[in-house]
Amino acid sequence: MKKEHYTKYEKARIIGARALQIAMGAPVLIETDELDPIEIAMQEFELDVVPITVKRTED
Repeated sequence: MKKEHYTKYEKARIIGARALQIAMGAPVLIETDELDPIEIAMQEFELDVVPITVKRTED
């Protein structure tokens, strides 16, 4: 799913979850000089390389 299709809540959850992964030692998927996991996760999100998706249910 492309990033423009996420709600602001989904975006926050994706970036937060990815930042936690990075803080716990997960490999960073982009080249960056940034050290803050949240900033790295936001950059990954903007480049559409975050390995996290949203599963929605039809109600």
